[in-house]
Amino acid sequence: MRTIIHQFVKLSRSPRRGLTTSGQSNGLRFDGRTAIITGAGRGLGREYALLLASRGANVVINDFNGDRSGMSDDKALNAAEEVAKEILNKWPESKLTTNCESVASPDGASKVVSTAVDKFGRVDILINNAGILRDRSFGKMSNEDWDQVQAVHLRGSYLMSKACWAHMSKQKYGKIIMTSSTSGLFGNFGQANYSAAKMGLIGLSNTLAVEGQRNNIVCNTVVPMAASRMTSDILPEDVAKKLDPAYVAPLVAWLCHEKCLETGGVFEAAGQWYGKYRLQRSHGKFLPGLRDNDNECVERIADSWDKISEFDANSTHAGTFHEHLQYLLKALENDSEK
Repeated sequence: MRTIIHQFVKLSRSPRRGLTTSGQSNGLRFDGRTAIITGAGRGLGREYALLLASRGANVVINDFNGDRSGMSDDKALNAAEEVAKEILNKWPESKLTTNCESVASPDGASKVVSTAVDKFGRVDILINNAGILRDRSFGKMSNEDWDQVQAVHLRGSYLMSKACWAHMSKQKYGKIIMTSSTSGLFGNFGQANYSAAKMGLIGLSNTLAVEGQRNNIVCNTVVPMAASRMTSDILPEDVAKKLDPAYVAPLVAWLCHEKCLETGGVFEAAGQWYGKYRLQRSHGKFLPGLRDNDNECVERIADSWDKISEFDANSTHAGTFHEHLQYLLKALENDSEK
């Protein structure tokens, strides 16, 4: 039996250090690296673009320019272009390009990656950040509400990762970020579509982390808690002030840096608090001969329920399926000898 255990650390504020005369950092930099950021016209994506550009990355700013529900907003300003202008005003030497394709279609995802390769010759970093909301209670949720949220979050991240995969495999280098949510980890009323997609992204990230090892491609998941138009009607104003999306960007940037070797991890950022999640399994109970008497098999599960569900000093954390299998075989071997 598994549950999610939350580990955390608090990071204290520190002054801005190591800035060049142009305002760019001379610390951990991304010179020569090309980053694609989806949904980068606002909120979290904008902050990622600003931070990576300030540290020398070539940045592809992708934004569909739609509203929060995913509908195209032709009257709105081109959000990607606005972010590009903002970056160039601060750091005129920045190397940028914009793209307004939807990540929810194979053709759109392919064009986003082609934009990066045609402009900069490579793609090193993919931050899957694009997202929409169509909140409804489960009983009132339409198939379209479900399909559209899945299409942008889960399918969109799959399509973008797939489009980048061949390039990253060939160059033997790649950093991929998935964006999950506490709604996926814990559930949230009215967000069955969103929650399912966000938990699915953790599974996708886990497998890409495993398959990417041979080609030096790493994949991690972030769980950001930040004030944005996605949370504008959810977070109280006093809480929103503490959850500036700018606080999430340093964590994402570190996970994208060549010195960070982390892969297959799930990390949360909320305000100036950062933590890591992991799966943990109870020690459990071995029930020999459970099906020898079907008149008692369900009752034996019921009678053993407290022990099956108990987390104690013997509970285990398995970071990989191989570790999980080793623990399971050891448990079966030890208990069968009793």
